[in-house]
Amino acid sequence: MGIDIRKAAPTDAAAACALLRRSIEEVCEPDHRGRPEVLDAWLGNKTPATVAAWFGSPSNHAIVAERDGELLGLALLTQAGKLALCYVEPGALRSGVGRALLAAVEDQARAWEIRKLHLHSPESCASFYERHGYANAGIEKSCFGLECSLMWKKLDADPAAGAAARKRFCNCSE
Repeated sequence: MGIDIRKAAPTDAAAACALLRRSIEEVCEPDHRGRPEVLDAWLGNKTPATVAAWFGSPSNHAIVAERDGELLGLALLTQAGKLALCYVEPGALRSGVGRALLAAVEDQARAWEIRKLHLHSPESCASFYERHGYANAGIEKSCFGLECSLMWKKLDADPAAGAAARKRFCNCSE
């Protein structure tokens, strides 16, 4: 009954697109408040064809989370260190799906030798990222007109050894 994380394939696009749209419409409702000018802009590029292109791009790392063959979430990391997507099926919130996706994305970032991740989070989701070590750098307006938190996280090359390695040479945390 665990969560399976695997690389997303273009054939996942239709189901992933439907999940994206449901999550934005339902989970992010406190952010868009049903305003058509924001919601329509946010959903505008969430089509199966666009999602398939994102999943198929060699410069992206797209993953999906499943349990018993049911799609529960998706995430997309760019080689520029941007967490462009991280969405969970509304009925699967607070079940570990988001945490599993985030851990897998951070592992890939380390494999790509990316040392800092960044993302724009709707205000209603910012606390999730903060609980997982992301700093909130303040509010920025997103490309679809929604005010979002600019979040970032510095990654250690080896998360288990990172703190110990810093302490060897000094007592600072940076």
